[in-house]
Amino acid sequence: MAVYAMVHIDVDDAEEYAKYAALAGPAVAKYGGEFLARGGKCLHMEGKGRARNVIIRFKDMQTATAFYNGPEYQAALAHGLPAARREYTFVEGV
Repeated sequence: MAVYAMVHIDVDDAEEYAKYAALAGPAVAKYGGEFLARGGKCLHMEGKGRARNVIIRFKDMQTATAFYNGPEYQAALAHGLPAARREYTFVEGV
């Protein structure tokens, strides 16, 4: 069953976050992830919104968590986590 990463981000340090993005994209690709939305125009209707929103589709939960916990993405997070406030959720599709 497909799994979607939903990521909501406010970037505090654009230079450091660019380092994250340069590493995160190839990590997503390595695990077969596909970006469905990536920082485009967003109209926030309810609750707390973030400036940047990303949706990534993975084959299944096992692949999604392997990506997140893998060394490639963990290297990206070393730059991303200190540079932004984020929520990162995996949800199964229907």
